[in-house]
Amino acid sequence: MVEQVRMQRQRPSRATLTGESADVYFARAEEILAAEGLDPLVVMEIFSRHEGVLCGVDEAKVLLAHVLGEAPPQEAVVEALSDGDAFTPKEVVLRIRARYRAFGLYETAILGMIAQSSGWATAARRCVDAAAPQPVISFGARHVHPDITDTLDYAAIVGGCVGASTSAGARLASLSPTGTMPHSLVLIFGDTVRAAEAFDRVLSVDVPRIVLVDTFRDEAEEALRVAHALGDRLYGIRLDTPAERGRVTADLVLEVRARLDQAGYRHVRIIISGGLDPERITYFKDAGAPVDSFAVGGYISGATPIDFTGDLKEVDGQPIAKRGRIPGVTPSPRLERVDLTAWRAS
Repeated sequence: MVEQVRMQRQRPSRATLTGESADVYFARAEEILAAEGLDPLVVMEIFSRHEGVLCGVDEAKVLLAHVLGEAPPQEAVVEALSDGDAFTPKEVVLRIRARYRAFGLYETAILGMIAQSSGWATAARRCVDAAAPQPVISFGARHVHPDITDTLDYAAIVGGCVGASTSAGARLASLSPTGTMPHSLVLIFGDTVRAAEAFDRVLSVDVPRIVLVDTFRDEAEEALRVAHALGDRLYGIRLDTPAERGRVTADLVLEVRARLDQAGYRHVRIIISGGLDPERITYFKDAGAPVDSFAVGGYISGATPIDFTGDLKEVDGQPIAKRGRIPGVTPSPRLERVDLTAWRAS
């Protein structure tokens, strides 16, 4: 079981709090209910028809803490699972008991937070399970809009990744960012060893010396050249051979490992990246390739959101439901009461 990750709480955005990012029919419902003088005490339950790794619910708790924080305790009860919990089909992951107009406008935001992040976390968990016991790092930031890279990387860490490539995402999960060097740095220096030596001269000692070795020459040759130059300071090398050159293969990893070991560099770790997914990771594992960690990008960032639904199950104490659903509160023993005061971000 992956250790629980705690989110650094951030105040919801202006667009979220004002309802500008909500489906317009929720704003219209608010207008109608206000005009009619209606604001019933309701129970809403949120669930999915799928299974997966839950993420985004802690962000939803922060939002609910802001919009329900002033309500009397008996009119604002939130129960939920937590980020990182596995959920099953039809299991309630979040229950809200409050005046409808206090939170109804935010249904779009709550569902979106949970749907997108749970999709990413679930994809990450599939990679982590395939790679175990070797670790997985999230490298997916380049595939999404920069405004949501922190949420992506946080979700990947919730799913079990040991780190993420962006400072924003790692910070949200209370970690330091993980990375090596870009091909552009090697291309500008014109030589892998020169780039590695500059990396070693300039960056603080707490940054692991991991060098990309597939830019100019044979990967095994470059790995040895870098190891000779940096010696014990070299933490690892990264293989990211492009498709035009046949991608990274199990045989290549085996060769690089053997040549490093024969030259006395058994301490140097091998990290691989480039089009990895659970199937490709399993290929390396089955082949016995000595990979020390896997960097996964597009498979996690491109994960399909997991659809969640919000249903009203009570209105002013009366059980109710749309056709096809059972009226009344669903037995959900795993839900825990949320302390809204503790979840309110400044």
